Amino acid sequence: MSNQEVILRFDEVSFSHGHNKLILNEVDFSVRRGSKITLMGQNGAGKSTIFHLITGALEPDSGAVHLGPGLTVAAAKQVVPRAESQFTVREFFQNCFNDKVYDIDPKIDEVLEVVNLSADHERLIKSFSGGQQARLLLASAIIQKPDLLLLDEPTNNLDKEGILHLTQFLIDYQKTCIVISHDADFLNTFTQGVLYLDVFTRQVEQYTGNYFDLLKEITARIERENMKNAQLAKKIIANKEKINYFANKGGKMRLVAKKMKDQVAEMAEAKVDVRKEDKIIRHFTVPCQEDIGGAILNITSFSVMEKHKFVKKETNISLRKKERLLLVGPNGIGKTTLLESLASGKAKGAKIAPGVRVGYYRQDFSTLNFEDTVFESLSSVAESLSEEGVRSLAAGFLITGDLMYSKIGSLSEGQKGLVLLARLVLQKPGLLILDEPTNHINFRHLPVIAQALDKYEGCMVLVSHMPEFVAKIRIDEVLDLGK
Repeated sequence: MSNQEVILRFDEVSFSHGHNKLILNEVDFSVRRGSKITLMGQNGAGKSTIFHLITGALEPDSGAVHLGPGLTVAAAKQVVPRAESQFTVREFFQNCFNDKVYDIDPKIDEVLEVVNLSADHERLIKSFSGGQQARLLLASAIIQKPDLLLLDEPTNNLDKEGILHLTQFLIDYQKTCIVISHDADFLNTFTQGVLYLDVFTRQVEQYTGNYFDLLKEITARIERENMKNAQLAKKIIANKEKINYFANKGGKMRLVAKKMKDQVAEMAEAKVDVRKEDKIIRHFTVPCQEDIGGAILNITSFSVMEKHKFVKKETNISLRKKERLLLVGPNGIGKTTLLESLASGKAKGAKIAPGVRVGYYRQDFSTLNFEDTVFESLSSVAESLSEEGVRSLAAGFLITGDLMYSKIGSLSEGQKGLVLLARLVLQKPGLLILDEPTNHINFRHLPVIAQALDKYEGCMVLVSHMPEFVAKIRIDEVLDLGK
């Protein structure tokens, strides 16, 4: 950790969402100037809430958030707000400042070079790919040159080149930075300390070192706590046997028994609550639509973006049940556009067999109605499944209690992803189209998701920039849109 002054301090900060959902419980931590910090925790634990408290977008229920005098803060959001998707590049960056910046064009060019992106300043934000929008979001925070830079899942949608570029930027960055990410390998390249938001205690644990150091420390702590409890339990059992013996003797022995009872009570109180680990989603399967066979998807041509123009390319791909296609290529080449056209049935060079049900995991979650509750969203595709059945399925994806009646729009991005996965289970698709299904998802869940996809018996088309995730799934064919 840096030995510089503390520029951010949470002092017994508590925050609740609504009337009864506690997010933070008397949280204490501090951040020093020049340090590179990771903020980690389970999906929905409240990491983005901490960012909102730092920026002042939210106010704590109790306690205080202290910022250094004159400290400037800028945050890169996870996704482009819907209203800003209609902005031009120039309007998008101008919106980052309270006052009009008259020489903003050279500043835009400078910051776009930092994130390795070239863009016409009149181009609409919505026309950029997910990976390009991720770079724009990062640039929107960097252009403000803040003393404290907050990055929320900055690697989502980024290709390998983009992640390498971002990693080097963070290594070279001279100011203070806090990053929310579920990508442990990415984090360990620059992290000097970890703030871990425990979803059970609703408190933040502060660790020195990277995430691997954190895991070692937590493992050692759990072992110590279990050992201490085991030793106390052994003593309690032994003393209870002696208490019964002395109590039956009568006379002064009863006084001895009473003292020993007090000692047993003290030992019981000395037991510690062993630290709980983040919950992991339950193992699941995505059932395949029955009564389908033959060629499910045929692709004879597709379009890619080259020099700001769509160029048609020929191919010859035919997929049947249990066959999987991986789409690869740099950000902005047209992967998401191709998946969207496939899912909507509007792809000019592709044909889905009649009657095939399509399950579509879209990276921006726009296939979900944000005004629906989770229960309504799941029930709408649950066919004849009972309310109890819907609840049981949702619980496997860590959607329980009040969350079932929360609106989709109020969920964290990771929780939206888990809802989408639950919907795919209920839909029983014959063709599964997946666009970056690892984005926003706690990395502890990824092996479970990869296993479910690997066992899926229908036809699958996948886009993912996470090689270690793809490596766990059998892939039959790869289509490189960049060649």
